[in-house]
Amino acid sequence: MHMTEIYSTFFLRIGTLGTAAIILVCLALLLSLIYVLAIFPGSKGIKEKESLKSLKGWDYAHRGLHDASAEIYENTVPAFERAVKNGYGAELDVQLTADKIPVVFHDFDLKRMCGVDKKVSELKYDEIIRYPIMSGDSVIPKFEEVLRIFEGRAPLIVEIKLSGNNTESCEYIDKVLSEHKVDHCIESFNPWVVRWYKANKPGTVRGQLSSDFFRDKAKGQFWLKFIMKNLMTNFLTQPDFVAYDHASAGVLAFRIYRKLYKGFTVAWTIRTADEHEKACRDFDVQIFESFTPERNR
Repeated sequence: MHMTEIYSTFFLRIGTLGTAAIILVCLALLLSLIYVLAIFPGSKGIKEKESLKSLKGWDYAHRGLHDASAEIYENTVPAFERAVKNGYGAELDVQLTADKIPVVFHDFDLKRMCGVDKKVSELKYDEIIRYPIMSGDSVIPKFEEVLRIFEGRAPLIVEIKLSGNNTESCEYIDKVLSEHKVDHCIESFNPWVVRWYKANKPGTVRGQLSSDFFRDKAKGQFWLKFIMKNLMTNFLTQPDFVAYDHASAGVLAFRIYRKLYKGFTVAWTIRTADEHEKACRDFDVQIFESFTPERNR
């Protein structure tokens, strides 16, 4: 009996429903394989990069070691000086002004921190500094001003803020970084940023930021939130690490990245000593806020 006859007999015996079930199982297996391969970050891990050595062993103060009760606000010079003085690295946010000056500020607009309904990208720097942070003494600092605080003292995790796919800001930000001797890595929620660094600055440690966007009830299209939650741009951007919301560490894609691919991981944002202790099981480095962890370097 020929193989074609064997197959024909087999499918006749199992019937239409059985055939459909087999097809569905095969399709599910194929989709599962595609899913797992999409998360693959590439063959070279972060542990192979010499620049990682100076970044490991630190805890990173989220937007600086800020304390609103003491009028030391996030992403300000006093917050970063306080982080360094207390022996911590820092995480910060960088974006461009209208005149292409990299500044350290989290939100795309000034509503929350400056009480002004204007966007950072629409203002020149000399206009931005007219609006003090929380009506206090601090203004939005230039990136280069903050870098000088950390030179030779502590490392930085630099989050690049980008709302679209125009990576022009990466060029300006990286130029400023290259002019200062600060141990650093870059990260972004936007995979275009990670891709730009892979193509143009492969020696820079780069990370993909992510979270369970459905649990967080984040705005955005369903398919985009699904892709980003599940780290499915990794095969293209090949990040050296993944920075994931510590509360979402149970997400399957994160566990595949961590357990199967042995990927390096950064936790954000740890707010208690108990969270810090728990996150040590799933993360290699932690970004903290609202408390001060023990320094264990």
